[in-house]
Amino acid sequence: MKAFTRAVSPRISECELTHLDRSPIDRAMAASQHACYEQALRDAGLEVVRLPELPDCPDAVFVEDTALLLDGHAVITRPGIASRMGETETTAAGLHEHFEVHRIERGFVDGGDVLRIGRTLYVGASTRTDADGITALAELAAALGYDVRQAELRDCLHLKTAVTFAGPDLRGTPVLLYAERSVDPSQFAGVEPLRVAEGEAGAANALRARAMLIMAAGNPTTAGMLRDRGFRVAELEVSELQKAEAGVTCMSLIDERARD
Repeated sequence: MKAFTRAVSPRISECELTHLDRSPIDRAMAASQHACYEQALRDAGLEVVRLPELPDCPDAVFVEDTALLLDGHAVITRPGIASRMGETETTAAGLHEHFEVHRIERGFVDGGDVLRIGRTLYVGASTRTDADGITALAELAAALGYDVRQAELRDCLHLKTAVTFAGPDLRGTPVLLYAERSVDPSQFAGVEPLRVAEGEAGAANALRARAMLIMAAGNPTTAGMLRDRGFRVAELEVSELQKAEAGVTCMSLIDERARD
């Protein structure tokens, strides 16, 4: 099972921001935190594969937005920020030897707006993903055996900022972790909603890596709730990356074909 990542750009301080005011980012600290993130992926049993570096692309570390991995297929997206469009071809080049590559040809879709639950892709209509992009993805995904459903969100950057499919708990119940202020969990079928703790909205963005859930540090109550339900949780310090509106899902593309 592989995780595809990309190095932190020296220009990360010039990243695109939607919901945060700009503040200084310590690039060396961001790179150090990213290295710890990659090590957490290895600790979870994944092989980390670095995509080609893009030092002149401030948002390049956020590889999730540039592709969707669907079994043996890689769907190259069309990010909704013009400055990021150039990232997609190097993502395609890096994934080509591992997947059959497809491309969304119209509209805009950020990978961070796509939540996969089984064979259903829930796609958030956000400032980065539009109706044309959702329709284009639906047409492409249908040919690959996936159903696309539009999801509504509010006051957050991407759908996966506010909701995570955590997988089955100890009882085998599929759990959906969500932030109440940003998403209505009734949109998602076949899962049991678990609301993150008050004041811990950032915990709704968690990365499922084999049997491990990786989440940002600073969400102790939610982490405890998940552990009580049998989840293994790794809490990582990603404070410098969060200044660039990072979530833990956005810094990797997970090949799920070998998932336990």
